[in-house]
Amino acid sequence: MAKRVGEEAEENGLLTSYERGGWQSVNKVREEIERYQAYATAMLETNRQVSVTLPLTDFEKVQQKASEVGMPYQALIADIVHRFVTGNMAEPPAATRRS
Repeated sequence: MAKRVGEEAEENGLLTSYERGGWQSVNKVREEIERYQAYATAMLETNRQVSVTLPLTDFEKVQQKASEVGMPYQALIADIVHRFVTGNMAEPPAATRRS
């Protein structure tokens, strides 16, 4: 099987980083795999574009949280909405809902 241009250099870079201890085991590997598979699935599904106005502070917090988990903020918002509508997220008490 022929290698593509640059493949060997990439493989050598990965091997070097591994040998230098640059790789770490992940706790709960199965859960991490499932989480990233859900991100990929959400990005590949047919989507409908919507426009939502958020308070600046909420938007900034969403961007920060997305950065912390390593995903685009749009994907995080889509994931939150999906979990809410599928019943995987508790509905907020009536007193705290925004109209």
